[in-house]
Amino acid sequence: MLLALATAAIVLVVLVWELARPRLSEEYASRRELRARRRLMRLDAEPFDPGRERRAEQRARELLRSCVEEQDWEMYRDLGFLRVWGAPSPEHPRYAYLIYPHKPLVAFVAETGELLSEYCVAFPDDTRPYGSARLPDADDVLAKWMALAADERGLIAEANMHLPGRQVDPDRVRNDLARLAAWERAREGRSAPPRAGIAPDARAHVTHGAHGMRAA
Repeated sequence: MLLALATAAIVLVVLVWELARPRLSEEYASRRELRARRRLMRLDAEPFDPGRERRAEQRARELLRSCVEEQDWEMYRDLGFLRVWGAPSPEHPRYAYLIYPHKPLVAFVAETGELLSEYCVAFPDDTRPYGSARLPDADDVLAKWMALAADERGLIAEANMHLPGRQVDPDRVRNDLARLAAWERAREGRSAPPRAGIAPDARAHVTHGAHGMRAA
């Protein structure tokens, strides 16, 4: 009788173990992977630097200033955005784009200020170890400016197009166009429109260009 009970107990233990083993093995492997990941994070982690983003933006602004014309730089510095002229065409009225940091390109008719479309593009920051989904503001503006200057049609073809007002408030855009007009009137000595082109030697200094673009 005792032998039968012992045998039954052993069989029960074996059955329970066989049933629980896959789950226990999976749990063990998961914990090992988590511990290994935490170890790597401790090894790779760098001390938190609260001034890193501020310094990154300062470097980005210096790079932007070195690549664009002085009037364009002053426009961004004073107004917070850039205007880039579209390719001239006898079939269409003169148009341009406003480039905001981390917002869609906004196309508008130059003479009337009529808003045409929004074009959503994004340039992720792939640098290590701090890569993220967002470039510094000035780098994002420069990447869009370069892409428009290098291949406007290609950029617009790849972007997600929306009607005005999808992401950028039309009243804000109209207000910015009025600010731009007042800013240019105050600079009568430099009334020539800024060129959409890019200096040949500027591309060598930029690490985030049109090839890093993706539709947003």
